[in-house]
Amino acid sequence: MALTDRTVLLTGASGGIGSALCDALVAAGARVVAIGRDDARLNAIVARHPSGRVAPLVADLATDAGRAHLVAVAGTLQRPPSLLVLAHAQSAFGLFEDQSPEALRALIDTNLTAPMLLIHALLPMLKRHEQAAVVAVGSTFGSLAFPGFAAYSATKFGLRGLMEGLAREHADSGLRFQYLSPRATRTAFNTPQVDAMNREMKVAQDEPADVAAQLVAAIASGRSRLQLGWPEKLFARLNGALPGLVDRNLKSQLSIVRRHARA
Repeated sequence: MALTDRTVLLTGASGGIGSALCDALVAAGARVVAIGRDDARLNAIVARHPSGRVAPLVADLATDAGRAHLVAVAGTLQRPPSLLVLAHAQSAFGLFEDQSPEALRALIDTNLTAPMLLIHALLPMLKRHEQAAVVAVGSTFGSLAFPGFAAYSATKFGLRGLMEGLAREHADSGLRFQYLSPRATRTAFNTPQVDAMNREMKVAQDEPADVAAQLVAAIASGRSRLQLGWPEKLFARLNGALPGLVDRNLKSQLSIVRRHARA
């Protein structure tokens, strides 16, 4: 997929990966509608790019009103969008028993319900193009559920299933669906507790710009699935084929996870 002059709807644009992804898409020649909840951050992104390359859109996509606003704006664009990149997400590190029902509902609304309903609403618009794509920025935890991230992993597993099912449902069309998974990335998405746990467990973290470059390359090449990083790529595959091995490995690290989750 050539990205030059293609209109991209990018959710989560005010986040760490989202902001870097916006920069990488513009560098590839795309015009980006940068969607997020932080007006100041969105305007900062707009300011560092040539006029007309990035348009900010403030919307809370976990709400019906926010999604409706995005769909309405997309329908008025001079160049109709042919690429939807779902890069928004809500973090949720903590032991499952310590998380409130309200927090769990909010997590599902943001990470799974919002992408599902947004894709559903935008499908007619995307299907008008000879070539179009929906890209979900997933997570290693969408292939490998991790202690301390049980609820978060559930939403990412669901998102991966949604994208895989839609890819198969539209396999004979020009509309493709891609699930691309970064590993731990050095952004404010991680709480201090997560950063401390990653340091103790010697978890590698990527820079947002490096992640964004790999994601844009995967979008352009049309890869349906991508897991970034090693050994994360190996562990994701092992979890599908030999989950017992991963069970034993993670069991040995439970005390570290619990200590940081309850910090």
